[in-house]
This record gives sequence, structure tokens and C-alpha cells, in this order.
Amino acid sequence: MLVPLAKLSCPAYQCFHALKIKKNYLPLCGTRWSSTSVVPRITTHYTIYPRDKDKRWEGVNMERFAEEADVVIVGAGPAGLSAAVRLKQLATKHEKDIRVCLVEKAAQIGAHTLSGACLDPRAFEELFPDWKEKGAPLNTPVTEDRFGILTEKYRIPVPILPGLPMNNHGNYIVRLGHLVSWMGEQAEALGVEVYPGYAAAETTFERGLELHAKVTIFAEGCHGHLAKQLYKKFDLRANCDPQTYGIGLKELWIIDEKKWKPGRVDHTVGWPLDRHTYGGSFLYHLNEGEPLVALGFVVGLDYQNPYLSPFREFQRWKHHPSIRPTLEGGKRIAYGARALNEGGFQSIPKLTFPGGLLIGCSPGFMNVPKIKGSHTAMKSGILAAESIFNQLTGENLQSKTIGLHVTEYEDNLKKSWVWKELYSVRNIRPSCHGILGVYGGMIYTGIFYWIFRGMEPWTLKHKGSDSDQLKPAKDCTPIEYPKPDGQISFDLLSSVALSGTNHEHDQPAHLTLKDDSIPVNRNLSIYDGPEQRFCPAGVYEFVPLEQGDGFRLQINAQNCVHCKTCDIKDPSQNINWVVPEGGGGPAYNGM
Repeated sequence: MLVPLAKLSCPAYQCFHALKIKKNYLPLCGTRWSSTSVVPRITTHYTIYPRDKDKRWEGVNMERFAEEADVVIVGAGPAGLSAAVRLKQLATKHEKDIRVCLVEKAAQIGAHTLSGACLDPRAFEELFPDWKEKGAPLNTPVTEDRFGILTEKYRIPVPILPGLPMNNHGNYIVRLGHLVSWMGEQAEALGVEVYPGYAAAETTFERGLELHAKVTIFAEGCHGHLAKQLYKKFDLRANCDPQTYGIGLKELWIIDEKKWKPGRVDHTVGWPLDRHTYGGSFLYHLNEGEPLVALGFVVGLDYQNPYLSPFREFQRWKHHPSIRPTLEGGKRIAYGARALNEGGFQSIPKLTFPGGLLIGCSPGFMNVPKIKGSHTAMKSGILAAESIFNQLTGENLQSKTIGLHVTEYEDNLKKSWVWKELYSVRNIRPSCHGILGVYGGMIYTGIFYWIFRGMEPWTLKHKGSDSDQLKPAKDCTPIEYPKPDGQISFDLLSSVALSGTNHEHDQPAHLTLKDDSIPVNRNLSIYDGPEQRFCPAGVYEFVPLEQGDGFRLQINAQNCVHCKTCDIKDPSQNINWVVPEGGGGPAYNGM
């Protein structure tokens, strides 16, 4: 349901926080756009081309529909659902009537969720102490933990000592999309109003359904569309390092049952990446009633060579002699990708502002060396809910219409185990920037984390924004990738087909360009068009002009899996990922 434009000035600190929702209604406009030497206007999204100047909007009914709630939560991932559940648990316990609305851009809860995932159950058990009786899908306790360094032909085993971040004793291998779906059912049973297929598009009054709340919780996940706006509006990143990211690519396989080792967790670093490119792999054996494995590859988006393709590095990795035998004779059944926060402690922004707050992977609570963020995301949601409940039900609530500034949340987070955990590992990721690269980071971890538990009296800095790290193509060596064999490795488009990705064709492309001339005139000429390689879904292509010499950028927006990598890594910071119609995007099943 969409209601048309009504642009009013109403920031969160003046009244209820207002959130505009998009759901399946926009004027017609194709999703394949191109830039040429003449530079026609190819971005027609309202964030670039205002509606009051767009004739397509003339005569459109602009009536708005508004709903009011106590708390609105944007994003039904582990953090958002934890906050929703905890709020309603507290309301039930204290016999309070609190309306909680949760909006999610995916058509179904869990359909946009992708993670490894090896779950530390600490926060989950706090939220659901009776999860076993309730039938939560934690079916695979970790039984075997392996770590290795890969060379081109060999695997060098590395012992996982007790106390190291990679130790997974007591954790569970899960299909996070299924777990999130289960959490959504628990939230609804408690009375949370869950709205899948609704994409939150703006944080102030704009076109669309409006949700008004005393406080809005932003739990969009990594590099959220709304969080980007909030960082600028409230200057939330003034006192932290720039966020740094990785891209994670994942597949699910059914393998030969003789090779299946339920509960085995296997991580590697090294080949096919060089020591100065941060990254690694995972291979998890699930116990889901069939010989299923989840495997994936992560590449730090601070890489320097514009010729690098994270997708093709992933496909090449599967041919390693220690990996290929597990997959031979098996069948790939799913593919997906998403960006993940790697900045850690140094990159956490200010978390609260009048009318709202940030939780989960939106601000970035991932423990990078542990390769886990769901447990910290859940705990941040729990702490946010408790802080909001105290303020909503407190006797000193001065107004029923003024947006609340819940500063208690950030204070409580800093007193929690989340803050202590992230502080202890704060230097591991930036320690990989030295001359030894990733291996220097491993040495640092062994000395300063395993021995001193992160108590060194210094904090290392990240080297800057990922978008600033690419070198010009002329200074780098092109990478020759082997052709996919169709059995172990695959091409990009057949992979995207397994993600179930789809967007309605009659909407403006949600991948917008601030300047339509930059892709060809700068990115292609200086960096050899890195967007055609860093995108894991084939959204960006440089194709020959129909007439004359040269190339144009073609944007295949319907392929987008919502990973946000383009918005992060574009060296010109010209791409702005905005939310498409609600319900569009990937349709992951337990990824």
C-alpha cells in the first residue's frame, strides 16, 4: 500500500518519528539504464530527480495514510526481532500496553537474511531460555573445529587453542534465515505487529504509508539505507573511524553422504588471496536431515587491485585440493551474497538521537576475528528494548507526542559484555595492514589477544574508507581467472538465478547515480570499471556503444541481491543504493 507525496518538515525531535514505507506501487519506469558519451539522464529515482519536477507524478493521488505506534522497528533480522520480542516480554511481565510495529523489506521474514552461520547462543538463550522446548532450529552443535592456511596446493593446519576467537566450542551451526523466521513467529505470538514486504524508505514525512512512533529502532543490517541518512543528519560518525567492510559470498550444497561430517566447522585463510588482501573461507556441515553443507568466502573490501572479483575468487577457492573432494559428486542448491561490517570497536558510531537509535549490524557490532555478529546484534536489541521500555513507562515521560531520546541504551551497551568483547579484539583487524598482511594479524592475535586478552594500552586505526583503497588499473596486474567447469565452479548469472532474486520491472532503478557521466569518464578510465567485478550479481556491465567507439554503463537492477557492495566500494562514491519496492530482492531459503 502506497500513499502519495506530502512533503512536510517534521524531524524526529519535533514530534513522533515518522517513517515512510514503500510497498508495490510506482509509476512505470524500466530497470535497465545506460550511460553513454552523451550522458543521457539514466537515474530517474526520486532521490535524484525530485517528483515535483517529474511529469510522471502529475495527477497522481497524493493522499497519505498514517499509523501511530509506541515503537517502530525497521528490519526483521536477529537484532530487530530480539528488540521486538524483549519489548513485548517486558510489556507482558509488567502488564503494560505497548504497540510495537516491525517492518521488513523482504516478502517473507528471513528471505533477505544471509550469514555463515555459526551462532554463539549466549544472547539467544537469554531471550529464549526455553528455546529447546519451543523447537528453535538450532539443530547442529559444533563437534569439530578446524583452521588452516592454504597455499595453492596444500593446507597447513593451525591448532585452535582454547581462548582464541576462532574456538567454536558450545556454538551451533544454523541456517540463520530459518532461525530468523522462527523468531518472527515468536514475536507475532507475543503481539508484535510484523509487516513483511514493506520497505522503509525515508525517516521524515515523504511519499508513502507513514508510521509514527515515539521511538524508532533502526535494525537494517549492514550499511542500511536509512542509517546512511541518519549518520549525516545527526553527525553520528563524528567521533569514530570510518566503517570498513567485507563481502561474503555463500552457497549451500547437498553432498555425498559419505563425506558428510555433521557439526564440523572448517575455516581457512590464504590462497587464492595474497597476504595483503584480507579474507578467508568457511565450510560448515549441517545436521538438517540431509547431507547439507554451507560454504562461503569473505573478501575485505579494502582490497587494492581493481581487477579482483570476489565472486571469481570464491569459485576458484572451491577447486583447492582440500576443498574440492568434499564437493565432488554433490549439487549446489543455493547462492547469495551480502556485505558485512569489519570496523569493529573503532568504527561504532553514536547510537542514539532524538526519536531513534541504531542496533545490530546497522552500526556494526560484528566480532571480526570470531566471524560472528548475530550474538552481539541480538544483545544490542535486548538492551535497546529494555532501555526504551524504562523510558516509555517511566513516570517522567513528559509528552505523548515528542520523540524520545533514549541515551540510556548506549550507556547500558557500554556496560555490557558486548562492549568488552569488541574492545578485546579491536586491534586484530587493523593489525593485518602491516607488511606481513593477514599473517601479521595472526601473529598479533597470538601474542596480544591470546596472552594479554586485548589489554594492550593502544588502539590501532583503520586505514580509511574502503572506497579510497583501490589503485589505478595501470598500477595493477590483471587477474586471469579460470573458466568455471559447471560442476564445482559456476558462472555469475546461473548463480544469481539460485538466489531467487526478483524486482518488479515497472519501477525506477534503485541503484542510483549521483552523476551519470562518472562511471565511464572516471571509473572505467582510471580503474577499468571495478563495479563490473565487485558486484556479486552482475548488476553493472560496461557494454560497447551502439554507434561509434567507446562504452556505456548498463545497470541490470533486477539482478540486485541487496548486498550494498556497490555503495561501499565505488571509488567515486557515485552509486547510492536506495530501497526498492517492498518485497523485491532475493528470496533466500535458510541462508
